[in-house]
Amino acid sequence: MTDNIINCESLNIHDIIKLLPHRYPFLLIDKITSCVPHEKVTAVKNVTINEPFFVGHFAEFPVMPGVLIVEAMAQAAGILTIASIGQRKPNELYFFASIDKARFKRQVIPGDQLVIEISLVKFLRGIGKFIAVAKVDGQIAAEAEIMIAKKEVSNDE
Repeated sequence: MTDNIINCESLNIHDIIKLLPHRYPFLLIDKITSCVPHEKVTAVKNVTINEPFFVGHFAEFPVMPGVLIVEAMAQAAGILTIASIGQRKPNELYFFASIDKARFKRQVIPGDQLVIEISLVKFLRGIGKFIAVAKVDGQIAAEAEIMIAKKEVSNDE
């Protein structure tokens, strides 16, 4: 990893938009509350009834889909990666390489604040491995081991 570290101690939504390529309705991180490059990041997702996925999942009992919780974890891991190795190039994206040991222990519902804790295990040759834990009110809602891989893309792909 290089010394091109970005100050990520506390980031608001405007800062996050500058770092991640995701946009509504798929930007799932609202702020970064703490960050130590090369080590860990804590992100927040405020879950509201206005989320587009609640219309159909499930209309009578709205629950945040587990795959979107995992996606929010991956976005937080992306912030940690960028904070650690420097701003990504415009044509550079990070994609899921693997999701292992995913467990969902509690439903996430409108009104919850999802606190996502990401710890870097290893980053080598553009591939990062992370331990991810998402909590609501201090209780684990989901956890997983995730890997993301850097890829340069063109408009032709």
